[in-house]
Amino acid sequence: MPRPTGHPRPLEQVSADVCSASELLEVLWSRGQESAALGTVSPSQLRALLVIEQQEGSNLRSLGEALGSRAPSVSRLCDRMEAMGLIRREPSATSRREVELRLTKQGRTLLEEYRAIRTREFAAVLGRMPPAAVAALAEGLAAFNTAAAERIGGDGGPTTRLRDDVAESA
Repeated sequence: MPRPTGHPRPLEQVSADVCSASELLEVLWSRGQESAALGTVSPSQLRALLVIEQQEGSNLRSLGEALGSRAPSVSRLCDRMEAMGLIRREPSATSRREVELRLTKQGRTLLEEYRAIRTREFAAVLGRMPPAAVAALAEGLAAFNTAAAERIGGDGGPTTRLRDDVAESA
């Protein structure tokens, strides 16, 4: 039940509500992984693909920092994704000792497919909500996105999205 605007809810309660919603989002999110025609990737592979997409040309160290993983784990993860045809490693233009990570066409197609499936799932949920609640959610998510981007060091611009915070949770 909505509260009158003069009585804001405590941040602890709102935080608990966000956690609860995020758990439901994870369920909807995983449906995209299981439904993709191009095959299933692990959650850690998906997070890595999202980071590589956002930081095209980054190196293994940068990917490891974004995922909160150690170099050997990141290297093995990239080995598997490269064998699947999702990424490619290219020599760095600035350092002979580094490689740059790039998505392949298949990797981009997989992310697009996941997003399309998830968008349909989210649209089905949003369609069950009153229009005013959808508008309030959109406004709240925009503010949350800006605050989260500031917290993780992003600029909050159009390329900085909620999915930028892909710290490994598994």
